[in-house]
Amino acid sequence: MNKRIEIVQLLKGDTAQLIGTNVCVKGWVRTKRGNKNVAFIALNDGSTILNLQVVVDLATADEEQLRLITTGACIAVEGTLVESQGAGQKVEVQASHIEVYGTADPDSYPLQKKGHSMEFLREISHLRLRTNTFGAVMRLRHNMAMAIHTFFHDHGFFYFHTPIITASDCEGAGEMFHVSTLDPENPPRNAEGKIDWDQDFFGKFTALTVSGQLEGELGATALGKIYTFGPTFRAENSNTPRHLAEFWMIEPEMAFYDLDDLTALEEEFIKYCVRWALDHCGDDLEFLNKMIDPSLLQRLQSVISTDFVRLPYTEGVRILEEAAKNGHKFEFPVYWGADLASEHERYLVEEHFRRPVIMVDYPKEIKAFYMKQNADGRTVQGTDVLFPQIGEIIGGSVREESYDKLMAAVTERSIPMKDMWWYLDTRRYGTCPHAGFGLGFERLMLFVTGMNNIRDVIPFPRYPKSAEF
Repeated sequence: MNKRIEIVQLLKGDTAQLIGTNVCVKGWVRTKRGNKNVAFIALNDGSTILNLQVVVDLATADEEQLRLITTGACIAVEGTLVESQGAGQKVEVQASHIEVYGTADPDSYPLQKKGHSMEFLREISHLRLRTNTFGAVMRLRHNMAMAIHTFFHDHGFFYFHTPIITASDCEGAGEMFHVSTLDPENPPRNAEGKIDWDQDFFGKFTALTVSGQLEGELGATALGKIYTFGPTFRAENSNTPRHLAEFWMIEPEMAFYDLDDLTALEEEFIKYCVRWALDHCGDDLEFLNKMIDPSLLQRLQSVISTDFVRLPYTEGVRILEEAAKNGHKFEFPVYWGADLASEHERYLVEEHFRRPVIMVDYPKEIKAFYMKQNADGRTVQGTDVLFPQIGEIIGGSVREESYDKLMAAVTERSIPMKDMWWYLDTRRYGTCPHAGFGLGFERLMLFVTGMNNIRDVIPFPRYPKSAEF
């Protein structure tokens, strides 16, 4: 056979010089139909959401071989590339030779040409990637990763690798996955009868990281601007469509940034990613706009064409309280000091301002200990970027650079810092103003794809009672 050519090159590239020549394509059969004279095979190789039509002359075809070519089968096709007679694509292949690599029993193959629920497809995550929907989502996932790396590289950031195994709990939530080599049936115990972590592999209690932020701050205080992009883990027993136990985080940290610098970067970054999707993933977005969310393309365009609102938390609460007085029904109460729920955030974005909002200056009691305190003594310089459909998509802050103020916050909240002396040292030796934010990659994917459940924007989702594949 000739050297294989990807289907995306035939359907999206300049193929004028290939018309009338022999080409080789390989992929998986989406459908096969036809009449007594000819068979039409829709072939897809994953390089594009578009299928290539393969035309088979039944007069010269191997009848037994054709019987094996059913939905899901994997084949190689050699034939002449011709201009397509039908609508929908510019070229097709008139097959001269077909080789069947793998068959798919039509009686048992679960991805027949019909609608499947997302719940069912999660049960066959090893095969759902072959569907049009998940092929589109995964190509978008790749492109969003490329956009993120390109943005930070072009803005002078350094890609910084933070540890996956850690002894510190960045968020203070305590919901972490333990990492241990001790015998779970008979762990060693100390004189008090407690597990003796001194005998574990690292000589202390360790867990999978919930965030790379704290280590990222170390990088920023040496390299100026860094970003992390890696897996993080939360052992929350949550079954909502917005939570995963394993997910990916992007966490930039910047020395010498103030609150205005931070919010400007957040807006520029998220707009860059959305614009990249529109520029590089048109076919996939059009498919998702048609099949998943008919407002997707309009919503993406609106994000890059409007300025984000800067909204102090206090003003946001006033707007929400006013809405409640005027009859808007919220499930959760609104008051100053409340940790706003998704319904509150979405009201501000979708109904009041009708554009993305960056909320700033939160009550210090509801935010992390490391956020820089404002002069009022009540609020901190935290930021949340709020998006339509999603609610919070980015969370960040200016970090407290004062050793005394940071230690006061640690003491006030009784945060165990014995294993985090290194973090406190950055405030003792050459401290500097700095800021950073975190973006949950899957939250970004939810927005960009229009999918409804976070379990459907990652190849193999991890959530309570589910660790298959």
